[in-house]
Amino acid sequence: MGVVGSIIACFMAAGLDIADSWQNILICAAVVFCFICGGNALNDYIDYEIDRTAHPERPIPSGRMERKEAFNAAVVMLVASVVLSFLTMDIVCIIVVAIAAGFMVAYEMGLKQRGFVGNVTIALLTGMMFLLGGAVVGDIKANLLVALMAMFVSIGREISKDIEDMESDEGRSTLPMRIGVKGASAVASVFFVLGPVVCIYPLVMQTYEILFDVVIIALAIFCYCAVVVFKDPHKAQKMAKFGMIAGLVAFVLGVIPI
Repeated sequence: MGVVGSIIACFMAAGLDIADSWQNILICAAVVFCFICGGNALNDYIDYEIDRTAHPERPIPSGRMERKEAFNAAVVMLVASVVLSFLTMDIVCIIVVAIAAGFMVAYEMGLKQRGFVGNVTIALLTGMMFLLGGAVVGDIKANLLVALMAMFVSIGREISKDIEDMESDEGRSTLPMRIGVKGASAVASVFFVLGPVVCIYPLVMQTYEILFDVVIIALAIFCYCAVVVFKDPHKAQKMAKFGMIAGLVAFVLGVIPI
């Protein structure tokens, strides 16, 4: 899914000219594949104690892999993602991948226990995939808005999930634990609203093709999430996922001339 997402991100930036950058797009797909493999392996290495009860079917608790092997796999795959990025011969691509790898390690090594900081880190990683897609086709600015939309909505979703998981998050300094459910809901609501805000300018100015107007569906869903999060954080984070899909479809359609 990450590979598919990276190709979609490239299409958002290049449109029908995507074939002109096919070599870099293949490299991008390989980078994302290695990055996700490395991130998941690192997660298994760090959370092996939790996985014994929460996810006993995973490689380490099930006995199919030693913890050291998971660590080695994480290092190899994350390093491979950065090394492969050099094949693009594009400094922006290399920087984006290197920073993302740093964020991933920092998140797994401690930031995910820091609540809101961890939420922002995950959101940055989500947005950076779109920046990478733009960078590999030579136009990172083309994907700036969709990256911001994805980042803001992801923060809202992560906070909503923290509200939902308060009872099982003992030991984590999540936002709802620090400022309460109402305060955290208000913060999540702000980020759900910021998602549509970044789409208003291209919608009004028609900087994309006419089919981009279907983004109104995403805007409506995000606004709904901003309201419902106060009563039902589970519904908010679930609906935000559909809103994200609708938003991505709008950005894809927006580069197709009719």
